[in-house]
Amino acid sequence: MTLRKNLLAAAAAGALALGAGTAQAAKHVVCVWDVIGQHGDGFNLMKDYRVAAKAWGPDIELKAYTDEKIAAEDFKAGQCDAVLMTGIRGRLFNSYTGSLDSIGSQPSYEAVRLAHEAMANPKLADKMKSGPYEVAGMAPMGAAFLFVNDRKINTVGALSGKRIAVLDYDKAQAKMVQKVGASPVASDVTNFAGKFNNRSVDICAAPAAAYKALELYKGLEPKGGVVRYPLAQVSLQYIVRADRFAQYPGFTQKSRAWFYSQFDRALALISRAEKEVDAKYWIEIPKADQAKYDELMRQSRIALRDEGIYNADTLSLLRKVRCKLDSSRAECTEKIE
Repeated sequence: MTLRKNLLAAAAAGALALGAGTAQAAKHVVCVWDVIGQHGDGFNLMKDYRVAAKAWGPDIELKAYTDEKIAAEDFKAGQCDAVLMTGIRGRLFNSYTGSLDSIGSQPSYEAVRLAHEAMANPKLADKMKSGPYEVAGMAPMGAAFLFVNDRKINTVGALSGKRIAVLDYDKAQAKMVQKVGASPVASDVTNFAGKFNNRSVDICAAPAAAYKALELYKGLEPKGGVVRYPLAQVSLQYIVRADRFAQYPGFTQKSRAWFYSQFDRALALISRAEKEVDAKYWIEIPKADQAKYDELMRQSRIALRDEGIYNADTLSLLRKVRCKLDSSRAECTEKIE
């Protein structure tokens, strides 16, 4: 009788241990960067993603970060199985998708839609992989506009000599600023708004959502404005450690398809944020100056491609998108990028 009890107890303990091990193995920690933390739109998106992903196999646990750098470092150190961050920082993990946020490459939200649709296509699945990492989804955050503390800064020439906040880990921004004769001031997502608001810099670039969330309207007073020209299209990118999700067949492609299905949701949030910018702040630039910006952006992309900062295949894809929407562009006939 005693032997039987011991065997039953051992079997029960073994079953419990196996169950605990399985539960632990199925739990996947996702580091989620959102400038507002758990109450932000990005974190809300991931709460819905967690529900959807459950049907594909993985049990997701979300961990909020307001400092993108720390989220990236924890992911790189293996403390997270996946991470949500900007495509600009994501370039450190995948240059192909990271070049989606390249300067001036997507002049409209229609172009953004086509680019995101292409990257969610299974035909580009191999491009999503880079070493141990795989991009399992992306969402638009909106066009990055120039926030200036003086409305007279409304032409390329007027940028000369100005202090511009640039992300310290993005070589593209610093090189672009230097190209126009301005002074780059190293910053990150946690402090660039403060530098603009306290006049440490004259200019910063950010999506319209930062106007309210980071109180950029403070730095616009009394004579500043927002230049209505999409300097770049910022994306959120969901990057996973591929080996930690390998047990779920088709997971990453299902994930990319889900993120693309949320495109209109993201676009609605972007539209709302842009409408929240007080109309008095918008600065419209002349068509002639827009053409100058376009050419400056094009030259910069090519130079950054040649330096290995931007991915050539991504730039080629984005050129095809621009030409599909407007075949009259010079680059479409000359094939210069």
